[in-house]
Amino acid sequence: MSAHWIAVASAEHVRRGRQGGFMQVNHGKAAPLRRVKPGDGIIYYSATTILGEKDGLQAFTAIGTVREGEPCQGDMGGGFTPFRRDVEWAKAEETPIKPLLDRLHFTAGKSNWGYQLRFGLFEIGDHDFRAIAEAMGAKMGATAN
Repeated sequence: MSAHWIAVASAEHVRRGRQGGFMQVNHGKAAPLRRVKPGDGIIYYSATTILGEKDGLQAFTAIGTVREGEPCQGDMGGGFTPFRRDVEWAKAEETPIKPLLDRLHFTAGKSNWGYQLRFGLFEIGDHDFRAIAEAMGAKMGATAN
């Protein structure tokens, strides 16, 4: 049975991963990516557009399915070789989280709903994955570039 995950990164970093067909989390650490398996669903949440800026984006910015294979290292230049997983990104629209807060199990009724997002990667249930995918207009299986 496949799991579903929320990963956290700036929208700029998520867009780079979508273009390259990969995901990375927690500043390129391998351990969190080992929890994610081929066939699992991934949704990225971005608090900001650019890392370090406070622009209030607070949106789901990508959705996809993890491809076969193990985490591997990519070269970002300057000696930075973060661990990644290959992902088949779906066609979807970036979608604000706030209209969904009361509908998602991981946020409903929680004034500190953003707390879990600080971990960079956490598992969510099927209900939340489907609700976010629907809100994003995700076309699973339709590859995004």
